Amino acid sequence: MKVTFWGVRGSIAVSGPRFAATGGNTTCLCVEHEGERLVLDGGTGLRALGESLGFRPLRATLLFTHLHWDHIQGVPFFAPAFHPDSDLTFMGVRRDTGGLRDALALQMRPPQFPVGLCALVGARRFVDVAPAEPFEVGPFRVTPCEQDHPDGVVSYRVEAGGRSLVFATDTEHGGVLDRRLITLSEGVDLLVHDAQYTPDEYQGRAGPPRRGWGHSTWAEAAGVARAAHVGRLALFHHDPGRDDDGVAALEARAQTVFEPTFAAREGATVAL
Repeated sequence: MKVTFWGVRGSIAVSGPRFAATGGNTTCLCVEHEGERLVLDGGTGLRALGESLGFRPLRATLLFTHLHWDHIQGVPFFAPAFHPDSDLTFMGVRRDTGGLRDALALQMRPPQFPVGLCALVGARRFVDVAPAEPFEVGPFRVTPCEQDHPDGVVSYRVEAGGRSLVFATDTEHGGVLDRRLITLSEGVDLLVHDAQYTPDEYQGRAGPPRRGWGHSTWAEAAGVARAAHVGRLALFHHDPGRDDDGVAALEARAQTVFEPTFAAREGATVAL
């Protein structure tokens, strides 16, 4: 199984030389195994993934953790979705506010956007995911787990070929490590975990308090990694205000708690 980071930022995309080493696109990963692709979230990094593939037919599944803007804004710019011979499946958990198709259609209509969802002729299926039931996607076995985040979020454990990863973005522990996530992550080769804040930022000792905003600290990410005995930890969903030096500093601090930690950076590939 191969994991490529196409977008590692949270909240809003950023640009400029201070962010170039980490990358400025929002959330998107691509997991590949036996020629099959499973794309996790569709932030602005999805546009970069599409650009790398070009305007050609693509068969893939796009699986969404939730429907906040920074996780879906790349969909209208995903070139393979406009190809008539593409075969794309979109999957996500339905909420009280609607399903995945509803959210994508809402962002692709006037006055927000000039091109409707119907232009994505390669999007063949929109599938609702049960938030607690494992399912199969090609060679991948996917186990969802509800987490705490405004409007809801699901973390996913993905297994294929004897390897495994957990994708846990936009989750808030609230002071006590979430036992659900520790159980989901037990023994995985790679844990990709939200690390948007420092403990001081979360508690309001450095700027406004972030409690209730739906995100984790690097210390909580490292704590889950230790408790779940994972192979490696990727710090993810970097704050848009954190430049390359800031990301590197958090990476170094996390490594003192859980040594096999690295900061997710755009374009990086991890072989599991």
